[in-house]
Amino acid sequence: MTLREVLIEAATGVEDDVVAVDLDGGTSWSAAGVVFAGLDRAGTTASFRLDPVLAGAARRTPDVGSSPGGPEWVTFRPSVLDGHAADRAAAWFVAALRRVASRAETRT
Repeated sequence: MTLREVLIEAATGVEDDVVAVDLDGGTSWSAAGVVFAGLDRAGTTASFRLDPVLAGAARRTPDVGSSPGGPEWVTFRPSVLDGHAADRAAAWFVAALRRVASRAETRT
């Protein structure tokens, strides 16, 4: 399984309004008009917009670093995409989506 497949599977059936856009070979996912996850052109590095506390914890896990997107964003480049890495990527994808969805609900 590839990182792209993990994220596509995580997006399936979670929310109807998730939009994936391919730009320059990479992919970004958004909901309520807000980008919450991305995957680079090579399909090896994912980025997630997380709650600041979760982002801080995520940065302390293997293969995770800061993102130029700001303090809420983390990058994940697993050296090996085993079950644990796939689970982390899927969980962070869903957490990022839920954060965007909950913020959109509070604005309406």
